[in-house]
Amino acid sequence: MRIEGILDRIHDYHPQADVEPLMRAYVFAAKAHKGQERISGEPYLSHPLEVAGILTELRLDTGTVAAGLLHDVVEDTHSTLTEIEDLFGGEIAGVVDGVTKLSRIPFSTREEAQAENIRKMILAMSKDIRVILVKLADRLHNMRTLDPLPENKRRLIARETLDIYAPLAHRLGISWIKAELEDLALRHLDPQAYAELSTLIARKRKEREGDIAGVIRLLETKLSEVDVKAQITGRPKHFYSIYKKMREQKKAFDEIYDLTAVRVITSSLKDCYGTLGVIHTLWKPISHRFKDFIAVPKSNGYQSLHTTVIGPKGDPVEIQIRTKEMHRVAEEGIAAHWKYKEGKSGIDPSDRSFVWLRQLMEWQRDLKDSKEFLETLRVDLFPDEVYVFTPRGDVRQFPKGATPVDFAFAIHTDVGLRCVGAKISGRLVPLRTELQNGDIVEIVTSPNHVPSKDWLKIVKTPRARSKIRQWIKNEERARSISLGRDLLDKEIRRLGKSPKLLLRAEAVAMALERYGFGTEDDLFAAVGYGKVSPRQAVGRLLPPEEFQALTDAEESREKKGERKPSRPRPAEEGVRIRGLDDILVRFSKCCTPVPGDEIIGFITRGRGVSVHTVDCPNAVSLMADPERQIAVSWDGRRKEPHQVKIRVEIGKDRPGLLAEITAAISSTNTNITQADIRVTEERVGVNNFVLEVSDLKQLQATMQAIQKVDGVVGVERVKSL
Repeated sequence: MRIEGILDRIHDYHPQADVEPLMRAYVFAAKAHKGQERISGEPYLSHPLEVAGILTELRLDTGTVAAGLLHDVVEDTHSTLTEIEDLFGGEIAGVVDGVTKLSRIPFSTREEAQAENIRKMILAMSKDIRVILVKLADRLHNMRTLDPLPENKRRLIARETLDIYAPLAHRLGISWIKAELEDLALRHLDPQAYAELSTLIARKRKEREGDIAGVIRLLETKLSEVDVKAQITGRPKHFYSIYKKMREQKKAFDEIYDLTAVRVITSSLKDCYGTLGVIHTLWKPISHRFKDFIAVPKSNGYQSLHTTVIGPKGDPVEIQIRTKEMHRVAEEGIAAHWKYKEGKSGIDPSDRSFVWLRQLMEWQRDLKDSKEFLETLRVDLFPDEVYVFTPRGDVRQFPKGATPVDFAFAIHTDVGLRCVGAKISGRLVPLRTELQNGDIVEIVTSPNHVPSKDWLKIVKTPRARSKIRQWIKNEERARSISLGRDLLDKEIRRLGKSPKLLLRAEAVAMALERYGFGTEDDLFAAVGYGKVSPRQAVGRLLPPEEFQALTDAEESREKKGERKPSRPRPAEEGVRIRGLDDILVRFSKCCTPVPGDEIIGFITRGRGVSVHTVDCPNAVSLMADPERQIAVSWDGRRKEPHQVKIRVEIGKDRPGLLAEITAAISSTNTNITQADIRVTEERVGVNNFVLEVSDLKQLQATMQAIQKVDGVVGVERVKSL
């Protein structure tokens, strides 16, 4: 790509464009990148020129194209953002700054960091959508020239492209960039499959081209008879869509018939539906494969009629029908909405293409946890959409698998919270019913009803999930405040004091300051959750000398046998909880942690602290509520026995094998508390043992000793008892 070609393209779609800033940007970029080379050995300037060329294919304004020429100068040369702003103005500098910040995101880091960085990318998009358009052009050219990089780096970039950038291009409606990014990513992620597809498609396409040409000729003839002017072409499906279809539907290549779709571009909306009628009189339509995206556009603005018919030779043929303007939007997406007004360029924020981005911004504000936001983004970037109607006839769009609960929260948060049932097309249905295209959904509410935790298992939309979690969190806090107040009240009375006097404002203020809590409710909630014991809270409410006197008096009574000790004895020993020693602790049976495992603690109401291994599935789900987490660590001074289960796989049973396994276990001073021995008729089997070990090191030594026994083919730890 040369600068002259870029200028020619701009003049084609915007003859009055002022290209002087663009020429200055080219000269500045050429000087800044002088002497620099890409890994391929090409002059570095070739990259920003190609990026600018891609932006002209999107028919963007000269400011955006100039930003494309300058997008790497701040990151890769000695030029500064201040220079860019002085020479080219704040608008171009803002786009360059946004792209520079995105380029510095290290996507190969941990998932949490990646999630936070993607959040920053969405924020950059919201400020100026042109940032992501330049970034997509940059990524597309980098993917086109990926070959010189080492394989591991190519795979990393290709995976990131497939996971984030191709779906973003789809969401912004830029279909040709999405298709090319997916095909290029596939070439590096599964080169063998890509090569095989290339050969198979080339061979089969020759056979199909004749058939498609026949369909096009017949359709042109019939449309001219009814005076419909249309441009009809065959559109080959891109490699990745065929690859994905084969993988998801478990089909062989020979079972994929719609390698080529027929596209009909008409002059008017009326002709679109007229063409559909002609097609359905010529060939039998497959009813479940018809979609009217004109009446109900996709969330990225895409409009078209899709129908699949049984072609002349009995094979399915996919046909798309749209107007010229719909086709432009389908190819260019959000870039097709760029407007030139009084010399300024921009997108109208009220445009429907911005609905998704505004929605995403709302979610990123609601979802404080970055990993949850990333999951939300992944769900929303790969939509298989369902369109349903409200009783008034308004269309609502949901991801596939959404339920009436999702619909209720989409109408209003209060409707969702009070939802007790739903009617679909006038029939009462369970709330877990999946919505289908064309459903008319009506929500039944009750003022006294509240959400259920089980709803989190059936909802699909981020809005519904976030509102349900928020309600549950608030409700749990309210219950914890009430419980904490009761527990503290009882403890104060047990010590012979008056709750009314002890909970006076100045005493509470002192306790809040000592604990670092903001309000009285925070203190009560901490007691209710179990983060602070009632006894500790009383110790903060009373002067130290008075509390000590009460404690001494209580111990004196206990020695005389007047009462049993009231301090809760930990159910499990061997862990420390932020230096506290009077909190009830129990080890979860879902993962049976032993000393040496990485552990995490969670507050449970009325049952103290439950300790899980960090990779326990239950722990992962509990992490959604950070307020319940508490730092725990193993107490190295204690050597308490811990029960753990192991599974021993036997290749072929023989006399004495069980005795050798138990002897191996005993050789490491490990005790067996339970054994489940099962051997099949073929003399193979699986033995489960529950052992008592002091730490992970002893467990590993025991498993290694068992592995050495002749006939044992595998030993693994089973996390749950």
